[in-house]
Amino acid sequence: MKKHVFYLLMLFFVFTACNRDDLQNLSADMEITQKDPLSAKQINEKINETIKTKGRFSWKGSSDHFVWSAIFQGNKIASIGFGSSFDRSQTPDSKSIESEILKTIEQYEGKKDRIVLSSDPYLNQMDVAIEKQETVIALRKMKNIRYVEPADYRYFENERKLNGTAKSSSSSSGCGFESTALSAPDYTTVTPNAKAPWSFLKHNIINAWSYSTGAGITIGVIDSGVSSEQSLLGSGFNNGLSSGRSISKNGVYVDSIWPWSTGYDGSADQCGHGTSMASAMAAPRNNMGQPVGVAYNANLVTYRAASNVVLDGYHEQNGVKIAFTELGNNANVKIISMSMGHIFSVGKIEDGVKYAYSKGKLIFCAGGTSTSFTNFVGVIFPAWMPETQAITGVKENTSNQRCDVCHSGAEIDFTYQMERASGNSVPVLSYYNGQTDYVGGSSVATASTAGIAALVWSKNPSWTRDQVLNKMRQSATYYPTPNSDYGYGNINVLQAVQ
Repeated sequence: MKKHVFYLLMLFFVFTACNRDDLQNLSADMEITQKDPLSAKQINEKINETIKTKGRFSWKGSSDHFVWSAIFQGNKIASIGFGSSFDRSQTPDSKSIESEILKTIEQYEGKKDRIVLSSDPYLNQMDVAIEKQETVIALRKMKNIRYVEPADYRYFENERKLNGTAKSSSSSSGCGFESTALSAPDYTTVTPNAKAPWSFLKHNIINAWSYSTGAGITIGVIDSGVSSEQSLLGSGFNNGLSSGRSISKNGVYVDSIWPWSTGYDGSADQCGHGTSMASAMAAPRNNMGQPVGVAYNANLVTYRAASNVVLDGYHEQNGVKIAFTELGNNANVKIISMSMGHIFSVGKIEDGVKYAYSKGKLIFCAGGTSTSFTNFVGVIFPAWMPETQAITGVKENTSNQRCDVCHSGAEIDFTYQMERASGNSVPVLSYYNGQTDYVGGSSVATASTAGIAALVWSKNPSWTRDQVLNKMRQSATYYPTPNSDYGYGNINVLQAVQ
């Protein structure tokens, strides 16, 4: 009996000694050498330097102090990805992992209230309030953590302040409500009285309509919404030769600088960019003398997910994530087009893209259009992801001369001619009824290519995503060997639908 007691006492001392060692090691690991956060200026300078020298920046490759500094400077809100997969349905223990994460946060933050902003129902992702550097260090050491990132660090807003650029500058946000009378050489009139943009001739789209008009295919559009002032993208969506189709408008953007705010501000475009994109891909073949879209008989499901094209801050990034997951869950949607992005990866958006891709969606994203202070950036996020098709714009009659503000690079998959020698770009419906405008950059190239995909899929409704994609590649300039900066180049749409 005494021997048993002795062994038990020995085990107890060994166990407690090990625990003391663990605690001491943890304490040593927690020793913080930099206690003050970096300034926004220092953070942006480091991000820019990393992109210029290494080609890409990620929070995952940054130090604990750097990540915490950005969280601290971004309303002290963090985004956490956890589990072995992005998909919550594929992670049976997701709830217990989430509980473990919250206990760790409570332990280091010393509080239990107002920690969780949101917990995604489809993704292994949550947004939390964090103040202490120790919390970030502890979380990043956990085995079930995929990433810990700032959820409300506003890189573009800080860059504007540092460069003395007005916050609402349309040149950097992609917004505008302008209307422009179209130059006669920039369109061809087609029945019943619609204007087919000059780029349609260059890609053989008008001839392709003899084989396919996009009927039966639904495209999801993630952007700034669609104007309620443009009836041809509303009650007149079936005007002229467009018929039997629908447009659904959704809003998942919260218009607030405060991350804790809730309540979406509706589906209506308050920027102008989303209206242009919807027009480029699927405006009706109307009888009103207005521009027609590439797939004029395709359905649209539009999402107002952000206020403009640069996905800066909590509510824009969260809105885009939600839009991708909802479109992923929409069985009617086959194609997703997004002409927005960021110069570095955002974990929650990456999860959303992967989720939609896992549901069989064919995803097109803009390769990038330069702002006044990001012209050193290559292909942007999420276009660089392998789950997306990256699109850029090129000059008329070329497939390897990017437009003046377009990005190029190894991640580009296709190009679209959208810049004329005259400088004019692609005619689209204006924000307002009865008016027209021009739109350019990799944005319209992406929207137009999504429309092309709808034509191909409509002609072959039983095909898979990969079959549609392969047909597009086979009908493009550089097939079978893609160009190092421009992918497969321009698509001959007639060839793609024959």
